[in-house]
Amino acid sequence: KKPAAKKAEAKKPEARKPEPKKETRPAPPPSPFAVGDKVVYPHHGAAVITRRERVDFQGQRTDYFVLEVATDQLILKVPVQSAVERGVRPVISRTVARKVLAIFKDPPEEAGANWSRWYKLLTEKINSGDIFQVAEVVRDLTFAQQTKGISPALKRMLSKARLILASELRFALDVTEEEAMKRLDKALPRVEVAEEL
Repeated sequence: KKPAAKKAEAKKPEARKPEPKKETRPAPPPSPFAVGDKVVYPHHGAAVITRRERVDFQGQRTDYFVLEVATDQLILKVPVQSAVERGVRPVISRTVARKVLAIFKDPPEEAGANWSRWYKLLTEKINSGDIFQVAEVVRDLTFAQQTKGISPALKRMLSKARLILASELRFALDVTEEEAMKRLDKALPRVEVAEEL
């Protein structure tokens, strides 16, 4: 009887141990990105994931991607698990880059009577992270600048949109930033707008 009682006692702690581990530490889903990847962060443009950092804060560990933005000389930290939710995406391909530049041939959208609504729409497009929408901003503001002139605020917006667009074209086409700007200007209806900026 005694050895049977000892065996039962030894089994009890073994059965209890694995259960809390499964509940408290679920395996996180794998990230679609890795160090060295060229990605795009909304509102800032193309960036390179330079490293991965783990930060301990109040007993919680969080992994971050460190992004080096191509044009703004900015360093951004994005949580690994929420990178996609925050709008981080891969850089477009060479084929898609050609389609983006082809948007400049489409008729531009003008402000119309409701200027504030147009300004809000342009801002939303720049912040969207969608390269096609950023190209539309460049097209529309370039046209407005050529035909009517634009305010200092819109000039800054145009300059920002051009930088975001050029930063991604640079990676997509595997060219320098200067060459990316040249290709952008060649695709626009008139090149002299680039000199005014």
